[in-house]
Amino acid sequence: MRIGLSQFNPTVGDIRHNVEKMVQVWHQAQEFDVDLLVFPELATCGYPPEDLLYKGHFVRDNGRAVQQLAEACAHGRIVVGFPQEVDGRAYNAAAVIHNGCIDQIYRKGRLPNFSVFDESRYFVPGNEALVVEIDSVRIAPTICYDLWNLKWLRQWLDRAGDIDLVLNISASPFDMGKVARRESVVKRCALELDCAVAYCNLVGGQDELVFDGRSMIADSSGQVVTRARAFAEDLLIADIVRQDAAVQVQAVSTSSLNPSDPLDEVYESLVLGTRDYVQKNGFTKALLGISGGIDSALTAALAVAALGPDNVMGITMPSRFNSPATIADAQKLADNLGMRLFTLPIGRILGSFHDELAAVEQWNDQGLAYENLQARIRGTLLMSLSNQLGALVLTTGNKSETSVGYSTLYGDTAGGFAVIKDVPKTMVYQLAEYINLRMGRELIPVDTITRAPSAELRPDQKDSDSLPDYEVLDMIIKGYVEQDKSPGQLIAAGLPENEVRRVINLVDRNEYKRRQSPPGVKITTKAFGKDRRLPITNRYHLMLDTSPQGE
Repeated sequence: MRIGLSQFNPTVGDIRHNVEKMVQVWHQAQEFDVDLLVFPELATCGYPPEDLLYKGHFVRDNGRAVQQLAEACAHGRIVVGFPQEVDGRAYNAAAVIHNGCIDQIYRKGRLPNFSVFDESRYFVPGNEALVVEIDSVRIAPTICYDLWNLKWLRQWLDRAGDIDLVLNISASPFDMGKVARRESVVKRCALELDCAVAYCNLVGGQDELVFDGRSMIADSSGQVVTRARAFAEDLLIADIVRQDAAVQVQAVSTSSLNPSDPLDEVYESLVLGTRDYVQKNGFTKALLGISGGIDSALTAALAVAALGPDNVMGITMPSRFNSPATIADAQKLADNLGMRLFTLPIGRILGSFHDELAAVEQWNDQGLAYENLQARIRGTLLMSLSNQLGALVLTTGNKSETSVGYSTLYGDTAGGFAVIKDVPKTMVYQLAEYINLRMGRELIPVDTITRAPSAELRPDQKDSDSLPDYEVLDMIIKGYVEQDKSPGQLIAAGLPENEVRRVINLVDRNEYKRRQSPPGVKITTKAFGKDRRLPITNRYHLMLDTSPQGE
């Protein structure tokens, strides 16, 4: 039996276009004599459709889309994910299409309700396994989370009899280390159930999430025989053969274009996430402020990789506090990337604002408000150009700054997409060096990488004036934000108590800023946004225990 796993890139809600793309893949699969063509979880509507699922007509439109797909694909079998309505209830389902007709439907049994997943909010679980037989190969369709608890899966399939192939259609988003966890699940399933496993994953960017594809097929010994590409559409084809007591997999296609290290993975996810967010939201161009600093340099390099240099515009907006070195590096970066850079000095605008604000006797040019005014002027200029040019503004704040509120509302947070929002500052430097190494030349100026970071909003300003060393800061953020550790646990791990207290206080106090900031690509196990939801009005941090046992 020949199987084809189509990891394709849908657009949420664009049901007609998604079906058209699947029909195109079906024609491609026919050239390889594929017996079973497989599409990912909720392929008709894209993942996650979120509260669109509350609209009954949306769910019914997806049901009609499956029928249209069946009518357009007259031969062979197809498995496709879609939301199904039955008696007013919605299921996360997989339709089995046979020779132009919907033959059978499987409904997802386990609904994840953690992290970025809210499936219990929308769906009810199915209650019955399904077996499809093709050329004497017995196939059990499953959907994503069904595969992740083998005890449950064994019991789920217990009444189905012997299984040669567990088929899993998935929409599993990327984070660092996720592919190893997935592969471990696939291998254990193959070994414990003594069958082959075919895993078909979604690919593409959807708001904060990036789906990395990397579909795979393992034989009954647990060996992953063939893999699809990472962060790109692909059609993975293999033959499933029952020989004696084993189920063998013979690869017809495979990919060697997969990332080889974590920085490679993160780079690819940021590029894909940026490209899809910009283009799926109807933009062709983007613009961003270029300061000569490391964050804007990395964001610009990623944007150019995603959209091309002709579609990215840089705006440098120096004041009297910007050094000649950073101003020169902004131009050098633009030249290296091949993008246009416009210079809009803000000195006269800042002076006009200051003069008008001086009518309020408490106003002066010595404090934080004056520093933030510069950022707000820059945000206004960028958003004005966005309106005029129809280009999406990319913000440049990293996870370390976002965590502690080292940003200005309506200033450097103004924009449509925060490319490196989930990238810690320490990784920003690693990615900058990685990009230069990957390209074999200096795209990001070396001086930008080695210079001490500064917002340049007052004379001789350094980030270290306001924040702990970034290595310490990022360790605290990882522990508190991503791992939900208590202050006591962080201190027991060797982190300085005064910095732990200070950082946690800043993280908790700045939830209101994060709520008003644009979405950005999720790369860590827990990102700000839909992955981490805490109250804005929150005094719990005042009660936090700093003893090692404090939970």
